[in-house]
Amino acid sequence: MGAFLDKPKMEKHNAQGQGNGLRYGLSSMQGWRVEMEDAHTAVIGLPSGLETWSFFAVYDGHAGSQVAKYCCEHLLDHITNNQDFKGSAGAPSVENVKNGIRTGFLEIDEHMRVMSEKKHGADRSGSTAVGVLISPQHTYFINCGDSRGLLCRNRKVYFFTQDHKPSNPLEKERIQNAGGSVMIQRVNGSLAVSRALGDFDYKCVHGKGPTEQLVSPEPEVHDIERSEEDDQFIILACDGIWDVMGNEELCDFVRSRLEVTDDLEKVCNEVVDTCLYKGSRDNMSVILICFPNAPKVSPEAVKKEEELDKYLESRVEEIIKKQGEGVPDLVHVMRTLASENIPSLPPGGELASKRNVIEAVYNRLNPYKNDDTDSTSTDDMW
Repeated sequence: MGAFLDKPKMEKHNAQGQGNGLRYGLSSMQGWRVEMEDAHTAVIGLPSGLETWSFFAVYDGHAGSQVAKYCCEHLLDHITNNQDFKGSAGAPSVENVKNGIRTGFLEIDEHMRVMSEKKHGADRSGSTAVGVLISPQHTYFINCGDSRGLLCRNRKVYFFTQDHKPSNPLEKERIQNAGGSVMIQRVNGSLAVSRALGDFDYKCVHGKGPTEQLVSPEPEVHDIERSEEDDQFIILACDGIWDVMGNEELCDFVRSRLEVTDDLEKVCNEVVDTCLYKGSRDNMSVILICFPNAPKVSPEAVKKEEELDKYLESRVEEIIKKQGEGVPDLVHVMRTLASENIPSLPPGGELASKRNVIEAVYNRLNPYKNDDTDSTSTDDMW
């Protein structure tokens, strides 16, 4: 569940890179949570003859960050170094890759269990994992838990991973077969995901294999043939993002941002901020991977964006002036704007994605405001 801070930590960790015809950016932010338990991996060019392959993943830790941190450093090695992945001589086949990914997950989970037992079970943390392994011909989506990945192809959501929730019929059946129950949509009324790495308290049912436990470390793997013409971008994100934005919303929002900037870190920062302002209370991490045919910056879109920002600035000034005596608080300004039909707001992001612009104008016009009223708080914002 996790405890919350009095105000969100909005400092971000960023990275970006390019290679193998891909560009990526990432952003992660602690937000309202007391701890930062997310982790991520981004590797372009893999060792051992896989220089044209790339790997990206987001890990959403719970009950501590140890498992997420260990996976972000070691999961890729466990996947690419097992015999199932390597197969016989030459490049691994599609089946080799899929089997190798599954084996890698089971191996790292068992390895972490042994380490945990040596420490007398001191680590009770767990982590989801969502990732993509991109070869020259295929994109392999990998999912274990309720983080999510999606592929935008030809301006639409073409594929997205399915969240592993305890209430899903197949997941529920496995949990019940292992002697557990699903209460308040949680495993034994406690854990909100039905598949994860770590969480060894839920993996000790005697007579059941590793994939038959209350919580399973088995990933779902989907291979998608790459389309140079139509593939645009991939988004990997933890549930702190998906809790407040749907697949189509996020796809539309990212596409609209790519038309106004080619800075992928900036796009990811906008996603994270927008989700905070839409009410997400969780840690947030997002990786954006762009294929060669991703949307390009359009002068028309840039002009439209500048006009929107100017319009919002003038409206904030008008709202403050209209108040007469005393300056209205930021919540009042946001609510007033939310009640209006403002043209050309970014799709998917809507007014929340312009909160930084609105706040900057508000602060400029009201430099002596009391800091207590400065709410990055999203409580009761609208």
